[in-house]
Amino acid sequence: MFTESEASVLAVITIAYFIFLIGVSVWIGIKQIRTYDDYNVASRNVSLFPLILTYVGTAIGGSLLLGIMTNGYTLGMGEQWFNVVILLASLIMAVFLIKRIRKLGDAHNYVTIGDFTAHRFGRAARIPTALSVLTAYASITGMQFVAIGLVLNLVAGVPMTTAIIVSAIMLTLKTVFGGLKAVVWQDAFHGTIQTVAVFGLFVLVMVTAGDFDQIRANAEALGEVEMLSPMNIGFTEVAVYALTVGAYQLVRQDLWQRAWAGKSLKVVTTGYWISIVLMTVTVVMVVWMGVWARYGLQIESEDPSLIYYELISHLLPFELVIVLIVALLATVISCADSFFMCGASSIVNDVIRPLLPGKPDQKTLLRWSRISVVITGVVALALALAVPRLVELWVTGTAMLVSGLLFPAVVALYAKKVSGRGAITAMWVGLGISVGWTLVSLGFDNPVHPVFLGFPASILTYIVFHVIDRGRLVDFAGLSPEEDAAALDDAEATRTVR
Repeated sequence: MFTESEASVLAVITIAYFIFLIGVSVWIGIKQIRTYDDYNVASRNVSLFPLILTYVGTAIGGSLLLGIMTNGYTLGMGEQWFNVVILLASLIMAVFLIKRIRKLGDAHNYVTIGDFTAHRFGRAARIPTALSVLTAYASITGMQFVAIGLVLNLVAGVPMTTAIIVSAIMLTLKTVFGGLKAVVWQDAFHGTIQTVAVFGLFVLVMVTAGDFDQIRANAEALGEVEMLSPMNIGFTEVAVYALTVGAYQLVRQDLWQRAWAGKSLKVVTTGYWISIVLMTVTVVMVVWMGVWARYGLQIESEDPSLIYYELISHLLPFELVIVLIVALLATVISCADSFFMCGASSIVNDVIRPLLPGKPDQKTLLRWSRISVVITGVVALALALAVPRLVELWVTGTAMLVSGLLFPAVVALYAKKVSGRGAITAMWVGLGISVGWTLVSLGFDNPVHPVFLGFPASILTYIVFHVIDRGRLVDFAGLSPEEDAAALDDAEATRTVR
């Protein structure tokens, strides 16, 4: 695909770009990171423009630009349903949830969804919440390791396993220094690059591929005209997308954290609505380009996972191929570092912080936040090496999150009184069944998807406990972060007096 000299140029640019980003993150870490909130929620004062682009940059990662284009090439226009379910879920979030999430975060200074569930359901909710979030976000972070590994494999000939490990190390170093503050500002830059690049590439594909009649004739000649129809997809596949990557939009911790990081409620809601439009249009174009690459440009790919690279090398001179490779890196990195922070913030806030003696100071929390980024990186690397297929890894990870967390989180947002033990049990049941079935069914042909078992089990479990506990339901079964901190202060003062 590339000559030896071209591959060398791309390899040097890839490494140099990462070194530059690591340098920027180190600078931000030294100059602007002072507190735990600086690192994990960007000081809660992000303005509109970077917020829009960090929404877009986080939502559109390597799995979309590479995996969904591959799916468009191999499966056809039916893959637009992937976009439909995400759009519907995003509209539900925008209309019904995001304002409430923001207001509750303002009132109680939440950092993670675990803060929220622990407040409503009790401290024991932190662990299943953190595990649900970590399984999803480590999976999605692992996808980005695979995406960059593919770049290194292609341009530098690095063996795939080694390439994934190298990409994991580079992304971990980049994220560990700057926290969410570096992520947001780099996402603003990366989001601009990826949006302009995808729009430009789409226009070029549409102009070059010819009119629809010719494309239809090409598909008919191959006996594959059904691939041009958006209805060329089974109900089960749409249902899997709806209950995984669709439903996941409602409990995306990165989205909740950006709702808390925005400067105001107006900035948060305006930014989210604009990002929905940009994200929807982008995903439509990515699937479309995959289909048109096959039937319009008639690119015959021996390895469809490389269709993005084959498409840009087919259409563009090498100088512009470099720009599109950088755009791919921007897409992957803007997604990966955001998901890194989500997994890491759950580890430090919901697992490590409650175990620290007394009331930990800001320096201690910052140190553990960075250690948690490394832990997330190790888990994500293990998943990336175990399941190197991009979309499959994403769908599996989001199934765990939806099964364990979605229904209890919606209950917590809207129910006046809740059963704390019912919600905690529902989390464990949903997550346990989903993970357990995934492991048990590894050797099966076409097994039932775990979300079809774990999610209904979680709903049923909570409803049963809610009925049983109807005489002792409570507004809040736990403490808010401020109340928790005050309790620690009182305990510290008591120990000092003694």
